[in-house]
Amino acid sequence: MSEPQEIVETRGNDRVDLIAQDTSGNGKPDVWVADTDGDGKPDLFQFDTDGDGQVDVTMVDLDEDGTPDEIVDGDGGIPPT
Repeated sequence: MSEPQEIVETRGNDRVDLIAQDTSGNGKPDVWVADTDGDGKPDLFQFDTDGDGQVDVTMVDLDEDGTPDEIVDGDGGIPPT
C-alpha cells in the first residue's frame, strides 16, 4: 500500500485543465496547468518527473503572483482530469 499523499489547498473547488502537455515525447502528459476558481488564470501546476504519466510534484500559487505558495510530492489530492 502506498503512503497517503499530502492534500493541497487551492483557490476553488473546480478544476479546469488549461494545459495538459507531453513535453518528453513519450505519448503521456507530463505537465498539467489548471485553474481551480474559474477566473481563467492558472493556480495549480503539476509535473510527471519520471515519465509514468502520473503526477509526481504539485505546486499551488494561491495568490496567482507567479511564485508557488506550496509544493508537495504527488498529486496533492487533486489528480488531473
